[in-house]
Amino acid sequence: MATLSRRQRFPFPEIPEWFESFPTRFGMPTMGDLSAMRIEDYTEGDRYVMRAELPGVSPEDIDVVISEGTLTVKAERTERDVEKNRSEIRYGSLSRSVTLPPGANEDDVRADFTNGMLTISVGLGREKAEAKHIEVRHGG
Repeated sequence: MATLSRRQRFPFPEIPEWFESFPTRFGMPTMGDLSAMRIEDYTEGDRYVMRAELPGVSPEDIDVVISEGTLTVKAERTERDVEKNRSEIRYGSLSRSVTLPPGANEDDVRADFTNGMLTISVGLGREKAEAKHIEVRHGG
């Protein structure tokens, strides 16, 4: 005997999207559209690694910029010109910036894009010396 299963549908499908855009609806600043470009970063050996999910983006539409201790990824997802019954895919510009860890070598950067996943690795050199506290003596 076959068993039928039925997926429950959310009664108001636009509500999750409303919450995703909550900050911009009320004029609050956002830190970029976090749901549009999800990232992870970690240190692996002597390299800092950042990975970004960019499904549906062509490598030609990705721009990676590193400057003054900040790594920025910009991408463009273009919409296909076809008649759609429904579309839940977000199109347009995506951008995400992260601050590099101390000692990052901005001249030693590699980027690879495979199966919708962008992987950027930055070499880590010597960390800058920590700030020193100088004792202030009272003259006299």
